[in-house]
Parts: sequence; structure tokens; C-alpha cells
Amino acid sequence: MSNGAASGTGGDADSLPTWRLWGEEREENATYTVYLKKVRYHRPTPSASSQDSDDEISHLEWETVRVRFVKAATLSRLVDALATDDGELESTFVNVFLNTYRTFAQPEKVLELLLERYEQLHAEPTLLQQSESVSDQHKKTLVSVLHVWLDGFPEDWDTDNLQRLLAFTSKRLPKSEIHMKALNRFTNRLDKYSRIPPPLPWSNDYHDFADQFGGLCLTPAFRGPPSHLLNSYRFPNIPVKHFAEQLTRMDMELFKRLIPHQCLGAIWSNRDKHESSSVLATVTQFNAVSFRVISSILIEPRLKPQERALLISTWIDIAQELRLLKNFSSLKAIISGLQSNAVYRLSKTWAVLPRDKLELYNELARIFSEDNNAWAQREVLMREGTAKFADTVGENDRHLQKVFQKQNTLISHGTIPYLGTFLTDLTMIHAAIPDTLQDGLINFDKRRKEFEVLAQIKLLQGAANTYHLPEDPLFDRWFASLLVLDEREAHTLSCSLEPAPEMTKRPPAPNSSAGGGGGGGGGGTPGHKKSDSIASNSSSGAGSQFYCDINSTSNASYSSRNNSLDRDATPPNASLLSAASSVSSLSMDSTTSSSQRSNHTSQNGGVGSVRTPQSARAHNGTVSGRSANGSHHETPIINGQLV
Repeated sequence: MSNGAASGTGGDADSLPTWRLWGEEREENATYTVYLKKVRYHRPTPSASSQDSDDEISHLEWETVRVRFVKAATLSRLVDALATDDGELESTFVNVFLNTYRTFAQPEKVLELLLERYEQLHAEPTLLQQSESVSDQHKKTLVSVLHVWLDGFPEDWDTDNLQRLLAFTSKRLPKSEIHMKALNRFTNRLDKYSRIPPPLPWSNDYHDFADQFGGLCLTPAFRGPPSHLLNSYRFPNIPVKHFAEQLTRMDMELFKRLIPHQCLGAIWSNRDKHESSSVLATVTQFNAVSFRVISSILIEPRLKPQERALLISTWIDIAQELRLLKNFSSLKAIISGLQSNAVYRLSKTWAVLPRDKLELYNELARIFSEDNNAWAQREVLMREGTAKFADTVGENDRHLQKVFQKQNTLISHGTIPYLGTFLTDLTMIHAAIPDTLQDGLINFDKRRKEFEVLAQIKLLQGAANTYHLPEDPLFDRWFASLLVLDEREAHTLSCSLEPAPEMTKRPPAPNSSAGGGGGGGGGGTPGHKKSDSIASNSSSGAGSQFYCDINSTSNASYSSRNNSLDRDATPPNASLLSAASSVSSLSMDSTTSSSQRSNHTSQNGGVGSVRTPQSARAHNGTVSGRSANGSHHETPIINGQLV
């Protein structure tokens, strides 16, 4: 009997199709899907004198066996299925179970059932109508499961569970490998929450900088803290490759710490800071990069459009280096920051951006196109996930083709994905497939589909170990000290830099310079397409809005500067991309249908249209700091600190 995951074909290249669906079998508290599988039970060695034909030899090699896969069952029957008659570990079933069981059970309950099952097997085998050898083999498998659980999922083993396991091993398996492993884990544990990793060096708050220097810590190139604090980097005159490496180092640390099962829709949707802490840390870093892109472009009001375009150009150069490093997380964050409401509306700035930079930007942005269920991004991950270096480009990506040709292929890089794609997939699975079947059994087929996504994350986590990037404490300090504008502040400041026309029609569009990524509709920036790249929201607000709102405090004087996720509480049904929004947090809408997305597209001017502050105001009301007709009242004051 097998509890693994079925495949369509198998065997060698000369073998016949090996799997065929037979049907279902029902037992008490369990339902199985049954396949007929052709297996080769021996390979005859034909002699030189043998007159047997190839067909006769082939016929002798094959037999058909029945293989059962758990389709649905109660929790106790799922735990029973962890044991096998031959004592070998059914790795696929065990991995699916251990990665997904938290959606329908708690660790302590699963441990209790597993230990109870061992005790039952330890009892007289005749009571269970099993031979002693079969019982021993089942116990051997259960012990192997405990090893996998201890090694692969340390977050499940708090002090109580370790004590319960040690009590069991002391009685049944004293001085065994599993006993010594559990004992070592217990003695090294300081307290119940020691599994929470120490804070990362760049996550420290720098409120004292804001206090000392009037909140002007963002742009050391213009008015930043004294040079003895930030004397190495003066944006935009910075080493872009080094910046990309440091952002990748940050993302790598977080991605390697990511606990894949915390991405499951049933867990992630709860936004519990403990149950999904590793996911929230990744989301926080993603938003931190996006908001710093926005703030660095907007914060200095005295820049000319050419100087502000240089800031955008620098971020595009950093994004190019991130593409070479296969860091799609910070790459997406930078693209999202450049596509934010507050930045994309700066038409004068985009108009003076060099043509080649704009074309490169469009090539990078196309990676994250949402067309065909983000096909472009999935294709890149499939081809480069475990590859040594980046080599996937579109036929129209002439700038990236040149960049890839010049890269050093002797240096291997890992891959850091944009986590939002996986979160979307898992959320959709969670919303579309029921947790239980009609008879109340746990739908284990759903867990297999979820595990397929988690397995991709685990594979990329292994590839991330390929990175070897130097630490730079000065960069960490520079990054942590940057002043961050919240969404409303960013939009208000953007409107002060380039006030919106008072007329109701859209401003004239500059000449388009990038054919591949040009925005449709009317108005906007040359070749610049504004898209809801982080959030997918239905126009009606129907369904559940997925966004992160951590530590949402309205009275903390510096919360918006030092925590990119701090913001005012948002009504559950409100659109995240409001007129005052500069960038959304990592978010998804799990129940938005294709028709809803189509309606949303048509309401915003069609695919590729650029949504202007005027159209956003017509949809969401007036913008803070401006009257209904778009007239500007006064110079914006950001928290009363910018002068």
C-alpha cells in the first residue's frame, strides 16, 4: 500500500505508461483513490543463444499492482497511514502531512495520536490481528516519522511537546537515537519561545536619528545626518551593484528563515504574528524597500526634473543588478515603488528619463506582468530556480540580452522569488477547494495540492544557500535610518512637486519612447504602465482583502518613517489603491473572479491605461490637501517636520 502522490507516467524511456486510475475504495473513516500500476519485477538477462523475442522478454518484466492513496480521512486515520508494512518511510505522504496538518490540527494533538498509535502497536500483536513482524515494521516507520518531524519542523516542538516526547522515549526507546535527539533539543532550549530568531541588524528603529536631525534622515546626499554616521553612501551616487548585493543579502536571510507552511492560505489569512511571523517579516522587508524607493524620489522638493530622474535611473540600475542576482523580491519591490501612484504621476520627471533607462525599466516590469496568471514570472522561476545564473529574456528584451551576455557566469547565484505569487496560489487553493468532504472527512487531496506549492518554496530555499554575499553594517545603518513617507504623505508631496491640472481632462501624454511597455489609454508617462502590481483587488471590494496592517498606530510620531507597514486602519472592503495611496502592501484578493477583474479593468480605462489622480479622485473622492476641483491650497507639511 502506498500513500504517496500519483504521477501520470513512470519508468524508463522504454517503459509503458505505469499509472491508471481504477476507482475509489471506502472504509470506515477513510476514502482512498486506487490506481493500477505497472511495475517491473525483474529484468531477464537474455543469453546469446536465446531465441526469445523482445516482446516475450518485455512481457516477463511487468506485473500490475494496486496502489492506494488517501483521498480523505479522519485525523486518527491519517496518523495511522503514516505507518507502512515494510517499515520504509513513505516520504511523500509524510511530507505532505507534516507540512499541511496545521490547517486541521494542532501539533500536540498529532503527537498524542502518533504516540497512542505506537502504544497500540506495542501491545500484543494478536489484539490488533497483526503479526509481530508487521507490528515492528509499523513502529519502525513511526519512529522515522518522529525523526523527520524533529529535524524538519523545529517550530512545532515547544517545551511541552518535547517533554511529552521524552517521557515516551524514556519508557519505550531509552538511549535510542530519537531519545538522544529529543533530549539534546530540550536541554538546548532556553524557553518556550526561543525558536524566534534574533532581530536582524537592519530592522532596528532609528527614532533617535529622527529626533536629533528633525526627521531628515532619508537623503544623505542632500540634508542627511552628519557624515560620521552615514559617510559611505550618498544616494544617488552609490555603487549600484553593491546595493543590489546588500538588498539580496537581506532578502536571503529572511527567505532562508521562511517557514513554508506559514504561507498556507488557512494560516496566512489569519495574519497571526506568531503563526505567520516569517511570512510577515518577508512582507515587511518587501514594503520597506518599496516605500524607500518612493521616499527617496519625493523627499527633496528642490530637485529639478532632471535630478529627480537621476534618482529613478539609479533605482532602475539597482533593479538590473537584482535581476542578475535573481532576486525577484527586491526587484519586484523596486518596480512596485516606481509604479506607485505618487511616483508614476510625475510626468515631467519621467519625460526626461533617458530612453534606454525607460526601455530597461519596461523590460524588468514585464517580468511581473499579471497576464496569463503571471506566466512570465513563473516561466523565469521554472527555468532559473536552481540555475547558476540568470539567462531568461524575452525576444524583445534587447537591453537585458546585452546585460546577460556581459555577466560573469563563473559566479553562481541562488534565487529569491517574489513571495506574493506563492501566497496568491495558496490563497486560491484555500478558497476554491473545501477543507472537508460531504461525509466530514479531511480533504487530503487538497493538502497535496498545497504541498506542490510549498515544495517549490523549499526547493528555492535550498538554492538560496548558493549566495555568498559580504555583510556591510554601514549599508544596514543607511537602510534602517531612511525616513519613510506613508501613503498619504507621499501622495501629498507628489502633488506639491507636480500639481495636478485643474481641468477635468487628463494631461497630455509625452511622446512614447518604449514600444513594448507603453501605457495605453490617455495620459501618463512615456512608455510607463501603471498597474496594480502588488495587490489584485476587485473593483467592488467583494471578497476578502489580503493586506498586512501591522502595528497600525495613528498617534506614533515616527511610526510611518521607520515601519513601512504602519498605517491607519483600512476598512475591510476598501480598495487598497486609493487616491492617497502610494503603494500597497503585499496583498491578494482570494475570491476575485475573472469577470470582476474584467470589470475593474474597464472601469480604469482598459489594460495598460494610466490612472491619474483625477480619475482616482473621481472614484474615491477628493485627495487630502486638495480641493474637489484639484486646486492646491498650500505647501504640504509632512508631520510638521519637513520645511
